Amino acid sequence: MSLDDLNREQKRSLKRMGALNDQGAPTRAQPQARRTAEDRVGPAQYLREVRDEMRKVAWPKWPEVRRFSIIVGITVVLYTAYVGGLDSLFGVFSSWLYD
Repeated sequence: MSLDDLNREQKRSLKRMGALNDQGAPTRAQPQARRTAEDRVGPAQYLREVRDEMRKVAWPKWPEVRRFSIIVGITVVLYTAYVGGLDSLFGVFSSWLYD
């Protein structure tokens, strides 16, 4: 896709992101900085951050989990029966063709 294929809004958005210069020519992307050992965190810090983030999660209550589990179970049973029925039906039809 060339720049001629873009509309004004897309070009303005690309300019704001820094992908186009003021004349509308594409700018060369800056290479990503390599991560150094100082940028990394240790396993203990990582686990602390994971624990802190997991505390922010809105976990569902037990009645909600039970209700959604029942809905998923019923849906799985219905679709399994539907696909199994179609498989049996096509098996009967194909046996007529090959007998």
